[in-house]
Amino acid sequence: MPSATLPRFDLKGWDRKDIAHPYPVYRRYRETAPVHRGATEAGKPDTFYVFSYAEAVRVLSGRRFGRDARTASGGAGAQSGPVPAEYRALRAIVEDWLVFLDPPRHTELRSLLSAEFSPAVVTGLRPRITRIAHELLRQLGRNGEADLVEGFAAPFPILVISELLGIPAEHRERLRANAVALQEASTTRSRSGTGGYARAEAAAAEFARYFRREVRRRRGDERTDLLTLLVRARDEGAPLSVDGIVSTCVHLLTAGHETTTNFLAKAVLALRAHPQVLDELRGAPELTPGAVEELLRYDPPVQAVTRWAYEDTRLGGREVPRGSRVVALLGSANRDPERFPRPDVLDVRRAADRHLGFGLGIHYCLGATLARAEAEIGLRALLDGVPGLGRGDRPVDCAYADDLVFHGPTRLVLDMSGRP
Repeated sequence: MPSATLPRFDLKGWDRKDIAHPYPVYRRYRETAPVHRGATEAGKPDTFYVFSYAEAVRVLSGRRFGRDARTASGGAGAQSGPVPAEYRALRAIVEDWLVFLDPPRHTELRSLLSAEFSPAVVTGLRPRITRIAHELLRQLGRNGEADLVEGFAAPFPILVISELLGIPAEHRERLRANAVALQEASTTRSRSGTGGYARAEAAAAEFARYFRREVRRRRGDERTDLLTLLVRARDEGAPLSVDGIVSTCVHLLTAGHETTTNFLAKAVLALRAHPQVLDELRGAPELTPGAVEELLRYDPPVQAVTRWAYEDTRLGGREVPRGSRVVALLGSANRDPERFPRPDVLDVRRAADRHLGFGLGIHYCLGATLARAEAEIGLRALLDGVPGLGRGDRPVDCAYADDLVFHGPTRLVLDMSGRP
């Protein structure tokens, strides 16, 4: 049973210190009970927060939980989608995102995309990913001090996915700005009012205009980028609308952007706090793939994912009624000592076995292979190309986003020089 000393859990209202390091808070709740009922809002369904690894796996992989609030509630009293109805452009784009779909639509769309994120395709992209990383780092190194997020971690994944989609270089900066604006409507960021939704709505409308225009241009085209392949598949009878193509392109841009950005920035912070691990990685490049998996476990870029209870069920000793919102706290599950011995220790030689950094089940991250390649190449470029990366004794100018779902710094200023 929950302790009387613990308040109702909520993802809102945290102070900045706890946002930057939420793991002690998670531990207090997890040690008391694997599942806690959250604070209840008038007119809203009950929310249950899942802290343990075992129960998070049940939520992510079980058929009793899904992505559609309307299905969970039987259509009664549920918000009709992930975005309020008045934001029409944003709603039209987001409702067709793969992450918000259940089968059979989820299965159809994922099967169309999966070949383009296969290991073979990503292996072919690795030389271009490496060139992008080194060019960004070369530009960043011109300054004595530089913001690692603004100059490297944020543009890097946008440039990579733009290559995959076939977006012209001159359009990428504007699309990156739209991807950032779209995140203003995400998760806990929208709690500050309607300003974030308004900015996201404007970005969604611009995205829609841009990609509809690109769809028209690519009909009959012989290019082999992902956007052209999606257009060709639709023209050949695949169950994919123009709006579906638009939504998919926006989803790929935004999902890949923030997660890789947060991973790289938080990896740098973790390694600065563990200089012996950083030195070990610098001297042993072959450890980089395993280090990426451990860093994803240790401090994942996505801390929480939401599902809805499709039937009455029992979870972590609690009765969860149908229609309830269920939030799996990936950051907590990845630090569960029942699954990971010494979970608060950063051990880059730890066996990479089933952390939840990429989720689990049918919604396991479609782009995980590409994300791993970006993480490995980006991390290696930083380790090899930034002499001052490990100066943990020097304070850094760092600020976290006010978000406990897409979790990471918005600013991370480092000394890029080789000065002692």
